[in-house]
Amino acid sequence: METIYLAGGCLWGVQAFVKTLPGVLSTEAGRANGMTQTLKGEYDGYAECVKTIFDPAHVSVQQLMGYFFEIIDPYSVNNQGEDVGEKYRTGVYSESPEHLTAARAFINERLDSERIAVEVLPLKNYVASAAEHQDRLDKCPDDYCHIPKAMLSKYL
Repeated sequence: METIYLAGGCLWGVQAFVKTLPGVLSTEAGRANGMTQTLKGEYDGYAECVKTIFDPAHVSVQQLMGYFFEIIDPYSVNNQGEDVGEKYRTGVYSESPEHLTAARAFINERLDSERIAVEVLPLKNYVASAAEHQDRLDKCPDDYCHIPKAMLSKYL
């Protein structure tokens, strides 16, 4: 089993989508690659993301990138749908250099890498979201999500 962290705007929709993908074993909503936790419990500089544990015998990082890029605008800076701000930036984070190499190769082969706004960086830190944010769209299916509802069940 391997782990990769996918930031694609609001974490609720990303988690709802990613957990339906072939080869994905579990997901956890959280925040990655930030600076500090404030006294109010907010997180400065973090990207909302989904910790994704997958079986590489059933899905490759390249395949995960193909799925992930279906739900994001890779050229939008700090913005996905109506979600605007640094915490909604897009990114792929991992402790595995091989994962990052595969993600960069996917981008370079299929996208305009000059304009790409997706970070592909080593994971510096990760904080799991509170329980009410885990599987949020299962609990509150009418909450806002930038991902079309049809995409959330596309791979079930």
